[in-house]
Amino acid sequence: MKSLVYVDACIRGAESRTRRIAEPLIEKLSERYEITRYELNRLPLTIVQEDLIRERTSGKYSADSLAWAESIRDADRIVIAAPFWDMSYPAALKNFLELCSVFDVTFKSDDKTCYGNCKAEKLLYITTRGMNIPTGDPLEQATPHLRALSWLWGIGPMDVIAAQNFDYISQAEIDAEIEQKIQEGLALVETW
Repeated sequence: MKSLVYVDACIRGAESRTRRIAEPLIEKLSERYEITRYELNRLPLTIVQEDLIRERTSGKYSADSLAWAESIRDADRIVIAAPFWDMSYPAALKNFLELCSVFDVTFKSDDKTCYGNCKAEKLLYITTRGMNIPTGDPLEQATPHLRALSWLWGIGPMDVIAAQNFDYISQAEIDAEIEQKIQEGLALVETW
């Protein structure tokens, strides 16, 4: 069975509107993929600071960081669920991605440029935004960063399932939009 890494950066837990979209898709994908789930609220994330950089430069990595990076490197597919947060995504996700960006694991270099070392052919980014800012708008910085990181890590194309304006519409409209995005996502992952 092929493998899939699911990074759950839904920091509001069970109240997360993004998670409401992501979970049915992960359930569907679990029919074809062995799922490794990282719920960032539950991980011992260490902030990347001077001491950690010094250790990594000398080739020392925490067991957690190496295990996370290796699972991302070896995954056939990657799904990231994260809400729109301060024009991007939650800091916990950035922190997790930095910890997984391990030289000779997720990427390498040939002394001229960096290149990816991951085998994932696709990445799916699932998000909800409170404001009416669509994917591709210059005010939305999560998608460009994830596309750039996908390039660095050698991951194939990125699909995006995004809903927006949730802070300014009724609960009934939110529920209807979530259901529409679930259906859109289920259609996407059918052949994903």
